[in-house]
Amino acid sequence: MPVVHANAGRLPAPETLENIPAIMSSYYTEFPDPAVAAQRVAFGTSGHRGASLLNTFNEEHIHAITQAVCDYRVMKGITGPLFLGRDTHALSEAAFRTALEVLAANDVSTFIAEDSAYTSTPAVSHAILRWNKSHAQGQADGIVITPSHNPPRDGGFKYNPPHGGPAETKVTGWIEKSANGYLENNNRNVRIKHLRDALHSTYVREYDFVSAYVEDLPNVINIKAITESGLKLGVDPLGGASLAFWERIAEIPRINLTIVNNLVDPTFRFVPCDKDGKIRMDCSSPYAMRRLFEIRDDFDLAFACDPDADRHGIVTRQELMNPNHYLTVAAWYLLRTRAAWPADCGIGKTLVTSAMLDRVGQELSRPVVEVPVGFKWFVPYLHSGRCGFTCEESAGASFLCFDGAPWSTDKDGPLLCLLAAEIMAKERMSPSLIYKKLGERLGAPLYQRLDSPADDRTRSLLNAISPENVRMETLGGSPVTDILTQAPGNNASIGGIKVASEDGWFAVRPSGTEAICKVYTESFSGKKHLAAIQHDALDFLENLLKS
Repeated sequence: MPVVHANAGRLPAPETLENIPAIMSSYYTEFPDPAVAAQRVAFGTSGHRGASLLNTFNEEHIHAITQAVCDYRVMKGITGPLFLGRDTHALSEAAFRTALEVLAANDVSTFIAEDSAYTSTPAVSHAILRWNKSHAQGQADGIVITPSHNPPRDGGFKYNPPHGGPAETKVTGWIEKSANGYLENNNRNVRIKHLRDALHSTYVREYDFVSAYVEDLPNVINIKAITESGLKLGVDPLGGASLAFWERIAEIPRINLTIVNNLVDPTFRFVPCDKDGKIRMDCSSPYAMRRLFEIRDDFDLAFACDPDADRHGIVTRQELMNPNHYLTVAAWYLLRTRAAWPADCGIGKTLVTSAMLDRVGQELSRPVVEVPVGFKWFVPYLHSGRCGFTCEESAGASFLCFDGAPWSTDKDGPLLCLLAAEIMAKERMSPSLIYKKLGERLGAPLYQRLDSPADDRTRSLLNAISPENVRMETLGGSPVTDILTQAPGNNASIGGIKVASEDGWFAVRPSGTEAICKVYTESFSGKKHLAAIQHDALDFLENLLKS
């Protein structure tokens, strides 16, 4: 079992908080060396991430990446506005300003939040889709400056093309290569307009992200059911960009919603330490969510979002729900209640999300589309209506509007939080109890992720592996039914391997953002069987590394 830090679940001591002035100073005064691999631009599953103190997220990076995005827009003929958002990390403010300087210098019409407010990932995705639905010409795209739930010292940069979702690997690969080319040339060809001039130019305009998102909610959520239920709801934005959205949602007549924490501070001093003792705004972590969990009895239902609001955490009076459990309930509910969705639309899930979703699909006679890790894989399925609900085990999901049109094609935390309230209002039962009943009928799996160190050799071996090279006849004592290195939903490489039996599975893949190998395991046959699967998974990884 992973070791839990002594400070896990406790508020951080003042002396352990990040030195925000040092982080900000390093952003402007330190320079990456493109000859050092770790300091180059690198897009993982969620964009480029890094830290200014490590020379992996500095102004030079953002100059280069933003110029590369501008070049990509020209190459693809993208002439509409670019929606620019940012979360509440310290480096997000600096990178937001840097990006504006380059966008304006490249004559890109850029929409930013009113009064330069924080803007969430789902709000940017929703804005892109809303614009493009009414503009056949001049399609829009977007950038979100965020490292998601990462610690306060980190920064991140994500690009969303006109389809509204995370950019595909081919796109991010092009941007990454182009950006590194600029870095190697000391950014000599990057166009920059001073921030003051950029803000006063005709290329920067304000956009009301909050109103556009909140006023559209009745098209995707049964707000009437929530307000009529009288449910007492609580929400903790965890110091993130969703605060302004929750403040507006709380103004909806007769909605009984309390914001339990309205603080925004780049040290995130009000977030309890995660399992490793670091501040990590992970709304699915029982340690980071301890304060909301402790007041759960004050509400019928409570929830939280991470800093860029693309993840959700659901707290019932019984528990902080395991993300896989809540996603199962959401899929079960949506496919039974959205009558206007295509009759053959189903569930989209990543390979490492619970097999309970497969069983829900079987019970409801709906297809389940399994793709590699990364929400970008779901974008075409949401646009086509082939999947009404798409999700990944890390508490990220989105779903279609009542009429079957896409709402957002990126992960949407507030949407899934409000869905939990709708489910409880309509089913008159907490999502926790609904999952318990589903488990009694479909099986109650045990799920755990283990982490193992990974280097470049490990990544290469996992990327090169093929099913023919894996000689496993049993898994946890049960016959192996599938050995996959490609996702069955779209035949894309999973960058690792998944081995399954009728009552369990494991998957091994390297992280896109950390030097670790993620080992996902699930069993429908109890603790001993889960332990046996984990033994087989780690044994497989050990033998692979010996080869």
